[in-house]
Amino acid sequence: MLQTQRLLSTSLTFAGGTDDVAERLRAALVQAHPSLLAAVPGGAETQTAQLARALTWLVHHLDRPPLLVEGTGRLGAALAACGVEPAQLQLVGAALAEAMRAGMAPGQWRQDFDLAWRSTWQHAFEWIAHGAARAGYEPPVWDATVVSHELRRPDLAVVRLRPSLPMPFRPGQFARVQVAGQPAIWRPYSLAGAPRRDDLIELHVRAKTTTGVSGTLVHETRVGDHVRLSRAEGTMTLPPDTTRPLLMIAGDTGVAPLKALLTELADTGDPRTAVLFWGVRNLDELYDIDEIAATARAARRATVVPVVSEGDPGPYACGLVTDAVAAYGEWSEAEVFLAGPPLMLAATSLALQQLGVTPAQIHHDAPE
Repeated sequence: MLQTQRLLSTSLTFAGGTDDVAERLRAALVQAHPSLLAAVPGGAETQTAQLARALTWLVHHLDRPPLLVEGTGRLGAALAACGVEPAQLQLVGAALAEAMRAGMAPGQWRQDFDLAWRSTWQHAFEWIAHGAARAGYEPPVWDATVVSHELRRPDLAVVRLRPSLPMPFRPGQFARVQVAGQPAIWRPYSLAGAPRRDDLIELHVRAKTTTGVSGTLVHETRVGDHVRLSRAEGTMTLPPDTTRPLLMIAGDTGVAPLKALLTELADTGDPRTAVLFWGVRNLDELYDIDEIAATARAARRATVVPVVSEGDPGPYACGLVTDAVAAYGEWSEAEVFLAGPPLMLAATSLALQQLGVTPAQIHHDAPE
């Protein structure tokens, strides 16, 4: 095993290092099997970085079989969650060997390098396939590292995470989060982010107490800390029909999943009209307005309308968000997305039905 590890490490150095090999490997996979990487979150830069980290991890753990088996099995479960079938991965070994060979000077590629990589991949493939099969009855869990933590208000933070393995989600969905020290508690949070661009997940967290999951994420979490994430859930995603306008109404941190929907509209060049009303009590609660407004400007036909119910509204509308929605236009043909506190969801749904919006047009996650 140590001899194989030395061969892998040496050949990586001869081939230009993990970053160069990962770039060539991704290019080979895109050419040979485009649907494979299309199923994995992130763009070219993110996927190349993921491959480089995977190669480094594989070489470093080759002499620790239990960790190697566990890690590749978890990769298989994560890829299965992305919709990748083990059969789609059979060509990776040959593509990897070619990515190594192509980076070496003439005569540097040796038969023992080739055998070392092909045999290592064959074992890894078997463990990945086993992990994918296990995912059918044991839902995967993702470890994630905190890469940024911004306290936007005394009780509210925007936290960005990078899962250690590819984690699929559709904009508008949520996942359950577990923090260190509280292994029995999982709390749902909407997932903002741009899965077409990168592998980062953004949480908007308001501390309901000084302890618990929310209090820990807001007051105690630092860059470099680790949390765990469950599989993404929820059906509050963009409908395929692009002819109907979109009405989005958020209260408090409920703006997070709607920000994700705006990001998806921008990243896909979606042609439909979208208006996001963000209802807050005062100007200080517009903690993410600059980023959300920039996201809306990047979309083809999206608008953000902040509505301030108390105090000086500044340049924005004042009053109840439902009144602002009613005054803005006619919504009987719109698909409506709501996110916010439970009482806000109930009151807004009732107000929308009085405006001629049918319950079937109103989408929100069930309160928990």
